[in-house]
Amino acid sequence: MSISPAFLDKSHPLASDLDHILASTEPLWNEIKGQRIFITGGTGFFGKWLLESFAWINGRLNLDAQAVVLSRNEQRLQSEAPHLLNMPEISFLRGDIQDFAFPEGSFSHIIHAATTAAEATFNNEPPLAKIDTIAGGTRHVLDFAAECGARKFLLTSSGGAYGPAPEHALEFNEDYQGAPNITNPVSAALGESKRMAELLTRIYANNYGFEAKICRCFTFVGPYLQLDIHYAIGNFIRDAVWGRPIAVRGDGAPLRSFMYATDLMVWLWTLLFKGVPNRLYNVGSEHAISIADLAHLIASIAGTGVVIGNQLNRLDTSGPDRYIPSTQRIRNELGLSETIGLETAIKRSIDFFRSHYSDPV
Repeated sequence: MSISPAFLDKSHPLASDLDHILASTEPLWNEIKGQRIFITGGTGFFGKWLLESFAWINGRLNLDAQAVVLSRNEQRLQSEAPHLLNMPEISFLRGDIQDFAFPEGSFSHIIHAATTAAEATFNNEPPLAKIDTIAGGTRHVLDFAAECGARKFLLTSSGGAYGPAPEHALEFNEDYQGAPNITNPVSAALGESKRMAELLTRIYANNYGFEAKICRCFTFVGPYLQLDIHYAIGNFIRDAVWGRPIAVRGDGAPLRSFMYATDLMVWLWTLLFKGVPNRLYNVGSEHAISIADLAHLIASIAGTGVVIGNQLNRLDTSGPDRYIPSTQRIRNELGLSETIGLETAIKRSIDFFRSHYSDPV
């Protein structure tokens, strides 16, 4: 997909969303005034929003902070967010998560959001490659955290680390001791790698004295979401933007929940600054919806139809039946809440992709 010139010529299309992030986190930012932060995974969905919100808030609060972003190819931003390549407060370090050369100097905060590329997962990346990237890459970033004197380190892990959903509850809570089913190495590799990344982060934090903030992230929606891989909501929005019937591959029965990108950013930045060290937090929405109902909701917003591909049987490739977090811990301890409902989130996402991309997605 290529970006429309209107994205660059008009006022920032995400201005209201970025103002919302600023308003919700403003008191927290003084601790990075004049500091350097390091971000991995800066060109993915999380990464683009982290950079957008960092640059927006940095400028409006006159923080004089700098972000160094690790990327294997920062030019992938050229088609979707080229303005991020030309901001003086953001610089890019070319390298792989497993062996990048450490930049010189000190960094006060590190956000480790890199994982295996979504495209790689979509294309059936081998389990060992996934483990090397997630567990090995995390250890390399932690070595850097120890060397550069970082004070706070945020690891974005995955709800997949819980393994299959508990039989006794709709939601995963942080005390649930489930784990991926290792008798299926292909599907278990990501979750087990994330569990190892969490363990390594705690070990390094204890050994080197920085604060480790760890969260397990679930499913999200918003501008910059990839629309052409294995994310059901992304595929549905793509169909809606194209103006064609929304195609549901399975029976539509699995339950999911979707948090909008602005709430995601408010929660991640708050966790980095205020999260209790070494304490696990879920990040996501508690509002469950079936895949079929999600398709019908998007269709009603976009004015199109829905085709259920397999109404009788689950597909072998279907995801888990339930993938819903409990967020009581983060709500009670950090005072966070979900402020953007799913219908609004979908409308904003569809409007963004319709207005700012000139080619079919």
